[in-house]
Amino acid sequence: MTARIQFPIDYIEPVFRPPSEAHSLILPVTNGCSWNKCTFCDMYTAPQKKFRARDEERVLEEIRQCGERLIVQRVFLADGDAMVLPTHRLLRILQAIREHMPEVHRVTSYCLPRNLRRKSVDELRQLREAGLKMLYVGAESGDDEVLQRVNKGETFESTAEALLKAREAGLKTSVMILNGLGGRSLSEQHAINSARLMNLTQPDYLSTLVVSFPRGLDRYREQFPDFQPLDQQELFVEMERFLSELALEDTVFRSDHASNYLVLKGVLGRDKERMLAQVRTAIEQPDRAGLRAEWMRGL
Repeated sequence: MTARIQFPIDYIEPVFRPPSEAHSLILPVTNGCSWNKCTFCDMYTAPQKKFRARDEERVLEEIRQCGERLIVQRVFLADGDAMVLPTHRLLRILQAIREHMPEVHRVTSYCLPRNLRRKSVDELRQLREAGLKMLYVGAESGDDEVLQRVNKGETFESTAEALLKAREAGLKTSVMILNGLGGRSLSEQHAINSARLMNLTQPDYLSTLVVSFPRGLDRYREQFPDFQPLDQQELFVEMERFLSELALEDTVFRSDHASNYLVLKGVLGRDKERMLAQVRTAIEQPDRAGLRAEWMRGL
């Protein structure tokens, strides 16, 4: 009888990762999200996902066992905001990855802006030198009113400060903006100020997702009672406004998440006019735009 080999990492489901980390080892160093108050987000609301830092010795042992059993080239530090951990603790984790998984050439993590503000540029440089290469930052919006309405706990200035600090430390950033987050009443200012935030911070990667409500709008409307979701065409109008306002120099742009009706890929600003043309076709001639059918969309 063949013995069953247990995977070295003890996951608490559900586990989330960015789409681009599909081939990475997911290494949880925290459970859940330390903020977990955003009204649009249901990722870490299950009782078993209550926030806590995972036992450090257990994490280090999992790294050692992974090094013995697996060949790993990329590692994603989970859950929602590994950067909440103290720098000295993150350094020990990164050093263990380097020691036990020497093939790893990239370590990444989700990151809340508030957690970058608590670290100095020198600390971030130490983390980069130890192997941390990129941070995924859910900015969601650059508009203060939208951010307040969805209880993000951040502002334009706080997010900008965090992204600029990461840039100064040499860390790459991948930023996400939520199409439709401001609803009909705040759509224009959401698009314009989100573009303004991106223009100021010049992220390495930028993506847009469409805000979704798999469990309904009740939680969202607790702080945004007059919220009205955008229909398909209104989402495209908001995207057209957002792209038009962007003045990015060399940012890889992706709007290809399963939540999006229209797939957009390019480098901004090189491909800005091409992508704007795609969006305008979706507005004016949706039948010719190659849109995703509703049944193909999801989180």
